[in-house]
Amino acid sequence: MGNKFLQYFSLTIAIIGAINWGLIGFFNLNLVALLFGSMSWLSRIIYGLVGICGLYLLSFYGLIEKDRTTS
Repeated sequence: MGNKFLQYFSLTIAIIGAINWGLIGFFNLNLVALLFGSMSWLSRIIYGLVGICGLYLLSFYGLIEKDRTTS
């Protein structure tokens, strides 16, 4: 259960980060800064979580390669 939770959590946080970057790129709107303050301790934690989850999701490339070799 822990591994599935970590995968879904990481994917959800990375999607939230991607949406935030899309809002910054298209509308110059930083949703995290708007909700939690510009570089407050809470927004820094959120940015850190997005980065850590992105690094964890790099391991999914290994899962894709495993599926390709077993198919």
